[in-house]
Amino acid sequence: MEKIWLIIKREFFTRVRKKSFLITTLLVPLAFAAMIIVPIILSTTSTEHKRIAVVDKSGLFENKIPDSKGVYFKYLQHQNIDSLKLHYSELGYEGVLYLPEFDINRPSGFEFYSSGQASVNIESSINKDINSVIEKKRMEMRGIDQSKMDEIRSDVEVIFKNGKDEKKGNSWVAYGVGYGSGFIIYFILLLFGTSVMRGVMEEKVSRIAEVMISSVKPFQLMMGKIIGIAAVGLLQFFIWGILVTGIYMLVPLFFSPESMQAAATTQADPQQTAEIIHRMRDVVGSINWALLVPCFLLYFLGGYLFYSSLYAAIGSLANEDASDIQQLTIPVTVPIIIGIMIMMKAVQDPGSPLAVWGSIIPFTSPMVMMARLPYGVPGTVPYWQLILSFVCLIGGFMGTTWVAGRIYRTGILMYGKKITLKEAMKWVVRKP
Repeated sequence: MEKIWLIIKREFFTRVRKKSFLITTLLVPLAFAAMIIVPIILSTTSTEHKRIAVVDKSGLFENKIPDSKGVYFKYLQHQNIDSLKLHYSELGYEGVLYLPEFDINRPSGFEFYSSGQASVNIESSINKDINSVIEKKRMEMRGIDQSKMDEIRSDVEVIFKNGKDEKKGNSWVAYGVGYGSGFIIYFILLLFGTSVMRGVMEEKVSRIAEVMISSVKPFQLMMGKIIGIAAVGLLQFFIWGILVTGIYMLVPLFFSPESMQAAATTQADPQQTAEIIHRMRDVVGSINWALLVPCFLLYFLGGYLFYSSLYAAIGSLANEDASDIQQLTIPVTVPIIIGIMIMMKAVQDPGSPLAVWGSIIPFTSPMVMMARLPYGVPGTVPYWQLILSFVCLIGGFMGTTWVAGRIYRTGILMYGKKITLKEAMKWVVRKP
């Protein structure tokens, strides 16, 4: 155990002292800060006001197309549209909206002129406002009272509650938390698993492994490397958590609530966005964070140990031509990709047989189970499924470690020969 501990410390401090560790540790919080601060700054900076000339030959739209988001409509009376199209920019207009006389039952002939393509916001808002005015005119002609139509419209919303304590829930919150958790696990498995493989490859190709194996057993070397890199990952996530939380708490001290609200509602209806934010705050409490966070850490460690031992075994098969290793990683990488595909289905239907079995089989359980857990335990995920998933993951880790250890023991000392997976599997069943 003492030798494994020495290898763990070597792997940990070697990676922590690298500049790349510092850079990647700082980049994630900086990216998070940019996602919050940049929209606030952009929303508070003054935007250029655009003036659009409106020629309304029908007389139906005057002052009924509202100004919005820095776009102002100026209604011009008795203007010749052909002359205005040629000189609108000289008059300080960004474009010309032409509204001809038309048949209310078959409206057509509406045109917008500008020197360049109109923005998506202008195009969508103009179409929406014109159709709204025409609809109201049609209702008026047919004797339909708009106020009565507003009274008839229904806006009922079912309050979804779950569990014996009847907590208010929201499927979209569970979907987002589940998808995010599963994707992070997927990213971790690929990133740190391949990091273990590259570390083993570098030590084998540079012949450092020969020196180290003279003092420790190959299995001890493999386990020390795996645990050391896992410790680096946990430290990185811990630092990210502290920095991101600090940024989240400091932003309100430098920006007013009005500017933050403006940034959140730049591309959406302010009232609708505010309502969504209010609902999100209410239903986030429906997530059992006390269970979700420990499970995330357990599945992170379990999934990492499960796959990193296999990646270490693959790395031990490398020779001087490191490009040959790409074909050997396919059997290890494919299950991870299958896991993320099942996870995408599981967040939509967490109780389906595919999601249930995907959350139990250790090859996919770290991603799929994390996608199911936000939907509720023991409601959607019975305790027996969670326990069975843990047991299978631990058993799978022990099995893959044993298999990887048999391959690693022989492969780490073989040089100058291209090793196939078929040959490596013979080492697994061969008696020591």
